[in-house]
Amino acid sequence: MDKRQVGTLSFSIDFGQPLYEQVLAQMRSLIAKGAIGLGEKIPSVREMAHELRINPNTVMHAYQELERDGLTEKRRGQGTFVTSSVTQIKHFKDRLAAEYTESFLENMCNLGLELNDIHNFLTKIIQEKGHR
Repeated sequence: MDKRQVGTLSFSIDFGQPLYEQVLAQMRSLIAKGAIGLGEKIPSVREMAHELRINPNTVMHAYQELERDGLTEKRRGQGTFVTSSVTQIKHFKDRLAAEYTESFLENMCNLGLELNDIHNFLTKIIQEKGHR
């Protein structure tokens, strides 16, 4: 795993995995958790590609997907910006959380665990790790 900085943003790049998916997932996460603020300009495709040392088409593909998600918007002659819609970000974050939860529950059920077992397991981990 290779750590790269693009301005104030940190990325972890694994050249054994699809780069488009990594850029997309990390940008989604940065936007969802507020590391890139509402209405904030994101690095240009060219700048991102240069700093990450990847093909600009890969970055362009990820940026197009972010726009389809409603997380970014292009402003002619100015660049690409994170949406200023709190509602849009919350909706996306809720959808992503639901996907992660469904995946987690499916994996736990595939281990043969019942809902009560999963609850007990989570409670134990939370207490051990000191999570909120």
